[in-house]
Amino acid sequence: MASVKFLLFSSTLFFVALSFSVAQPSFRPDALVLPVSKDASTLQYLTHINQRTPLVDVKVVVDLGGQFLWVDCEQGYVSSSYIPARCNSAQCLLAKASGCGECNSPPKPGCNNNTCSLLPDNTVTRTATSGELAADVVSVQSTDGSNPRRVVTVTRSLFTCGSTFLLEGLASGAKGMAGLGRARIGLPSQFSVAFSFHRKFALCLSSSTTSNGVLFFGDGPYVMLPNIDVSTSLIFTPLIVNPVSTASAYTQGDPSTEYFIGVKSIKISENAISLNTSLLWINNDGIGGTKISTVNPYTVMETTIYNAFTEAFIKEAAVMNLTRVAPTAPFGVCYSIKNIGSTRVGPAVPTIDLVLQSESVYWRIFGANSMVQVGDNALCLGFVDGGVNARTSIVIGGYQLENNLLQFDLASSRLGFSSSLLFRQTTCSNFNFTSNA
Repeated sequence: MASVKFLLFSSTLFFVALSFSVAQPSFRPDALVLPVSKDASTLQYLTHINQRTPLVDVKVVVDLGGQFLWVDCEQGYVSSSYIPARCNSAQCLLAKASGCGECNSPPKPGCNNNTCSLLPDNTVTRTATSGELAADVVSVQSTDGSNPRRVVTVTRSLFTCGSTFLLEGLASGAKGMAGLGRARIGLPSQFSVAFSFHRKFALCLSSSTTSNGVLFFGDGPYVMLPNIDVSTSLIFTPLIVNPVSTASAYTQGDPSTEYFIGVKSIKISENAISLNTSLLWINNDGIGGTKISTVNPYTVMETTIYNAFTEAFIKEAAVMNLTRVAPTAPFGVCYSIKNIGSTRVGPAVPTIDLVLQSESVYWRIFGANSMVQVGDNALCLGFVDGGVNARTSIVIGGYQLENNLLQFDLASSRLGFSSSLLFRQTTCSNFNFTSNA
């Protein structure tokens, strides 16, 4: 009975703390949409959040497993609608904010007395610091799944103030990171409560640095030109909770907010590779397993998995008469482009299957997501060695996600994935951002 009471209290706290006001109360969108670009220099994925009063276009790095939105409040944060979260408030309890802070300078965004703080985390450089929890206006475009629609506003969207030094290592012009993780104040949870839609979001990353991909908050349809609803053919697998936080800094006992899936084995050209399968499980210390990341540009594998994986790939590529050439860092296996054919789904190379909850459920990676062109004459296998003491055994990186739609269902704790949209003759850059009714 006590556990039921706690559940009811937690749910009540969630909705009280996130009791947002919406600018158009008569209009409740079914979903929201944001464009996502790829930075050519850092290979990071970026979006724009319209925040503050008056509204400011804030460029942020998309962090799939990040705990919350954090932005630099030290330089140029001006807003008449900024509200710091007071100690012991419902917002602080919801966010599991640690400590109650004082500030020795005049009040300003990021520096107020009697406020609680969180740990904004630059997951690119693995650097974290303390920052004030606060709320401010955020405006986002709604969507019907096919086109952008009217702009809607959340008047008190929770975020955390970061310090300017945390921006080091982020793409030029980025002012923070947009956390899409499982945390109660992650953007997906906040938006779903604000607009009473399903606690789901979908990410579709473009492979192009000149054409935008798309981020949806809410349920499908997710329609790409020419009128292809890519939400109708998803494959589903459970999302797994790592009981130990994978953030740079965290409170003991906190689970990870990142998204883990249960990879049981790996196949190359439909042949299973030999590896230590115990590494594919998450142990009691939170070590091991497979997670999905937008921060890592390429998939990272623990050394023994990487060695078995590349050995098997080399063997299958030899059957196809592919010619190896000297590797180019950070890649360890490269081939001459001259005798590699082309297919609808990229270079004609051995397929890679991540086998999930059963032999019939697998994520197939084709040449477009496995081979990276290096210079004019080489294609390299876009997987890198993560070392022998890897915190997570496999981290599926951004390159392997491109032109695949991924739907994260937080309520049901499952992942839906499309495999390559190239098979359906569309891409993640084909959402129609130009129409706005």
